[in-house]
Amino acid sequence: MIVKQRAEAVHAALEAARSASSVHDEQPLSFDVAGEEIGVCADGDGGQRPADSAGRELLINCGAALFNMRTALLGEGYRPVVRVMPDPDRPCLLATVDVGSEMPADAQARMLVQGYEPRLIHRVGFTGLPVPSVVVQSLARHAAGEGAKLTVIGSPEAVRVLAALTQAAQAVQAQGRGRFALEMLHWARPLGASHVNGHRRNERDGQADHRALGETGVVALLSTPRDTQQEWIATGQALQSVLLRASARGFSAAFHSQALGVHYLREFLRQELCAGEYPQVIMRLGVAADDEQSVCRPLPGVLD
Repeated sequence: MIVKQRAEAVHAALEAARSASSVHDEQPLSFDVAGEEIGVCADGDGGQRPADSAGRELLINCGAALFNMRTALLGEGYRPVVRVMPDPDRPCLLATVDVGSEMPADAQARMLVQGYEPRLIHRVGFTGLPVPSVVVQSLARHAAGEGAKLTVIGSPEAVRVLAALTQAAQAVQAQGRGRFALEMLHWARPLGASHVNGHRRNERDGQADHRALGETGVVALLSTPRDTQQEWIATGQALQSVLLRASARGFSAAFHSQALGVHYLREFLRQELCAGEYPQVIMRLGVAADDEQSVCRPLPGVLD
């Protein structure tokens, strides 16, 4: 019976990993199960984005999957053992997660994972409903617990700088990179811009309804003191912790990290907005203005 329960816990962890957030919805990971240990591997079939030659976003995605797996196992009543970059001779093996020892099931952890939906990765504007500061402060504490700093960009001038850098990065990355340019056009709208989804109009006054009008929401940065592979994975775990808890409160996120793929723009952000820390993720938080959802790869497609 215990063996069966542990097998069910492994399956729950895999399902949770499959639904973990990916900055560009690529989910370039696969999972190798050996008994009660799950290996998280770089997926050779998923390819690597042109702007992510160092693998930073790949490892952020890995961290997000790790956090979901950890949380799922806690919810199943196990204390997971995680090893990051465990084998220097196998660089594609990014981490391993062992089911670990038994413990009382964590009901909050179970609710976080089961209540999570990929829809919180938002592609258009938000409604005008605010994100309370107490919620943002709570999210920042949880991010810090995973080793990353969540900083709100409250200055309108700083938001405009981020918007300009995002547009500049899109222009730079589009030069001679047709596939990448199409990807950016599809997934990213300029930060701080007004977004309209569907252009639905009220027939009487010709105005777009409240669901079509896009608001910026809360603009925030995740940063780390250093810029190593371990910090990238920690960023992913912090990111997923933030997203799970934001989702539980009814908030969604949109990513705008194009500028982080251009070295000199990222360095500018590090010096000017991050007090010398390394920016890892740029996002907006708010209440979704539509029902648009992200798409997860089915479990058999990521399992070896």
